[in-house]
Amino acid sequence: MRIAIYTGASEGNDARWVQATRGLGAALAAEGHAIVYGGGARGLMGVLADAALEAGGEVYGVIPQSLVDAEIAHPGLTELEVVSGMGPRKARMAELADAMVALPGGAGTLEEFFEVWTAQMLGLHRKPVALYSPDGFWRRLEELLDEMRSQGFLADAARRSLISVDGPEDLLARLRDWEPPKPRWA
Repeated sequence: MRIAIYTGASEGNDARWVQATRGLGAALAAEGHAIVYGGGARGLMGVLADAALEAGGEVYGVIPQSLVDAEIAHPGLTELEVVSGMGPRKARMAELADAMVALPGGAGTLEEFFEVWTAQMLGLHRKPVALYSPDGFWRRLEELLDEMRSQGFLADAARRSLISVDGPEDLLARLRDWEPPKPRWA
């Protein structure tokens, strides 16, 4: 399985996020899963790629030319695809992936996560989307999603379709067992 990972271009200010990201990268590689990610060498993105590569995994990066020009592309990936901008990057990552997972990160991570989850809800793809929440990183976001559901802004089926886990084994099990929801407009 190829798994798209969305995560921070910085490491954050707590070593837990680095450790969790490194652990996930190594675990995915050990299980024979390839990673698709944003192609950067910095932050949690770089930690993820390095851990998977060190464990013998395949890592596919998709990066805009502007970030290659800024010299933040990872030099040692299995394959690095250079695209014209962020829109094509997101589209290509989703196309290459069998599943999408958001790790700790910032605004860009959230933007990528919400785009692929919304596309799933609309039936534009039938791939699992997950929040990987080590030490409860995404807990407050999940509380907000539950509030959106209780206020009638998020369908129960959409909320149930979102995988939320805090460890590699649980993530892989939930990805394997996931069944696509009925598209919202079907």
